[in-house]
Amino acid sequence: MTLHRPLLLAGLLLACLSAVAQYQWIDKDGRRVFSDRAPPADIPVKNILSQPRGAAALAATPAAAEAATPAASATATAGKAPAPGVDKALDDKKKQAEAADAAKQKADEARQAAARADNCKRAQGAKATLDSGMRMARVNAKGEREVLDDAQRAAELKRVNEIIAASCK
Repeated sequence: MTLHRPLLLAGLLLACLSAVAQYQWIDKDGRRVFSDRAPPADIPVKNILSQPRGAAALAATPAAAEAATPAASATATAGKAPAPGVDKALDDKKKQAEAADAAKQKADEARQAAARADNCKRAQGAKATLDSGMRMARVNAKGEREVLDDAQRAAELKRVNEIIAASCK
């Protein structure tokens, strides 16, 4: 029984060592990448800095040689996950944030267009009233009602025409 415990402990330690097997390579951007998966096929052998024991033997198998051909690698990479170092969740969040920003910008533009249309409609109504020749009155700063004379009517008509020129495009 005492002999079984050290052997069991040694077996567990060996299993743990194989679990920490890491690949290390330099990607096309010059960054150092650590992964428990083999580097992509487009990484040259000179850029692979370290790999677990026995990994070199796997690379020399005929299946790996087939994957090295351009046609096979193109079909193999089409169904694989994105390259290591690319965070799919982060990319998805970025795309969602960009879509939310675009939607917000579109809503703001729609709101501004609606405000311009409303200003245009009000200014055209005011212009029609000013052009009708009806007597018009307004409340001054003291709260008194005053009737517009010809000069005030002309100034108001000029102001309304400027609003129409700016809003009714």
